[in-house]
Amino acid sequence: MLIFDPVAKRLQRRRAAPHFAAHDFLHAEIAARMLDRLGDIRRQFPLALLQGVAPGWLTPRLDPASGVERIVGQGADFIADEDLLPLAEGKFDLAISLLNLHWVNDLPGALIQLQWALKPDGLFLAALFGGDTLTELRQAWLQAESEREGGVSPHVAPMMTTYDGAGLLQRAGFALPVADAERINVTYGDVFGLLRDLRFMGEGNALRDRRRSFTRRATLLRMAEIYAERFSGPDGRITATFDVVMLTGWRPAPNQQQPLKPGSATLRLADALGTVEHKTGDKAGR
Repeated sequence: MLIFDPVAKRLQRRRAAPHFAAHDFLHAEIAARMLDRLGDIRRQFPLALLQGVAPGWLTPRLDPASGVERIVGQGADFIADEDLLPLAEGKFDLAISLLNLHWVNDLPGALIQLQWALKPDGLFLAALFGGDTLTELRQAWLQAESEREGGVSPHVAPMMTTYDGAGLLQRAGFALPVADAERINVTYGDVFGLLRDLRFMGEGNALRDRRRSFTRRATLLRMAEIYAERFSGPDGRITATFDVVMLTGWRPAPNQQQPLKPGSATLRLADALGTVEHKTGDKAGR
């Protein structure tokens, strides 16, 4: 099922590229959080694959302890369809996808290809928008179009959850999969500042079923009014929610750490907690 228009997304990213450095604060913040996680792993990753931003943008932010010597990039100017990645098998020690995969039509297929591109015991890190990202903008658009035009069109892409992410990692064959989410709230003077940032981050609407004609001025102004009425704070500034789903997984390898089998523990949880163990059905003492 095709949800997104990859041609439109590539054009958006190319048009945004000259302005990206002035609007990359979310990428920078999320990249810092991802690299903190990478810094906790005492491993060397000589060859890394990077999706979403140019290698030169990330290189200064990398901790030398990660041992990354070379980065192969698939940034805003990457020509191939991201649903079909031209990647060799077992090539990379590390694959990082920064705010890129939420625009991919075949996300399970893309994850399988990324897992395939890693060396055994290679690491995959990804961050993508999910959850309630831009829920305020979605609600404001729906109400404004309904009031002014008697119908609605999609403006904000459907979002995945951490539960979805964990399942997709397992489906793609990653070992030790982990998915969690972090919320970032950004405030603006008005909704037009938010729309400008989204445009120059390359995060404009690329849904296949998006409206193809220009938005009516009355609808746009009503949307801005609704947003301010419903989602502004005491200082008059509006809030935009960005939920970031973080994915971590490893390509399976024979010497890889494995989870313990159920029932193989040698210590009791009650002993570790310093409490008394009660069998099922026993009544705990007061």
